[in-house]
Amino acid sequence: MPQPKADEVVLEIAYAGICGTDKHLFAGLPGSADVTYPRVLGHENSGTVVAIGENVQKLAVGDRVAIDPNIYCGDCDYCRAQEPELCENLSAVGVTRDGGFENYTTAPAKVVYKIADNVSLKAAAMTEPLSCVVHGIDLLTLKPHQKAIVLGDGFIGQMFIQALKAYGVHHVAVSSRKVSDAQHVELLKSMGADTVVDGNAKEFADNYHIVIEAVGSSFTQEQAVANAEKGGQVLMFGVGNPDQTFTISSYAVFAKQLKIQGSFINPYSFQDSLALLASGKIDVERLISHELSFAQVPAYLANKFDESVNKAVINLQKING
Repeated sequence: MPQPKADEVVLEIAYAGICGTDKHLFAGLPGSADVTYPRVLGHENSGTVVAIGENVQKLAVGDRVAIDPNIYCGDCDYCRAQEPELCENLSAVGVTRDGGFENYTTAPAKVVYKIADNVSLKAAAMTEPLSCVVHGIDLLTLKPHQKAIVLGDGFIGQMFIQALKAYGVHHVAVSSRKVSDAQHVELLKSMGADTVVDGNAKEFADNYHIVIEAVGSSFTQEQAVANAEKGGQVLMFGVGNPDQTFTISSYAVFAKQLKIQGSFINPYSFQDSLALLASGKIDVERLISHELSFAQVPAYLANKFDESVNKAVINLQKING
């Protein structure tokens, strides 16, 4: 059982989501911050406060909470310029300090958020990935008349569909390589997708004011620029390998006056994300397809899991008995 420092709390973890970043770290690739090993992974966490440090005032033992893993120094040039996501001294739960793939963990109280009574702990563990989606949307200028497309129909793409609709975009398309699977297409439409287009096509029948690349492959990154409307905004959200590149038409960027925007982590997006969960405008729990045991986690992180997974979590409530 860890002991909290003066400004920390100890949490009994209920659910820990498993992210693509965890796979990168497991393989020795970079994360949001530099990692020193050994490290307990897990940055998508929910749980219950079981102890508080002497300076903690806004949290109490028994509170149901979610953890924003990212901890900013508040003093570097980026933090002082209100760009904390670019913090030169970024630390993170499950990246630079031990995370939620264990029964109990600690976190600074300032990054721990209480959740509404109608939000389950299972759903609350998805607050961190949802907050990354919300940050991406915050970087865009959205108006109701726009048409948007999400490139990628996985877990992140599915949250983007719901989020764009929640933010008032009237038409949201999604690209999928499963357009022949009627059940899958119906699932995407039930999340708010107005149309589902063939993700194998380089160019689609329509262009879009908002293009969100949520895969991280060179193919979809090139696809994003090719299918942007004049004056369009392209959000590069998907995470590729560090040495990955893609080809871009500089003339298309010029002639269509495109805005191409990167999106990194989730600065101060937790409150909006928790509000979206509490309102029911975004349903994350039904996107979780698997609850893994600890014994299954290494195979999953090493991409040796033999099942199709939309989103996986570790249910530590079940493990804790």
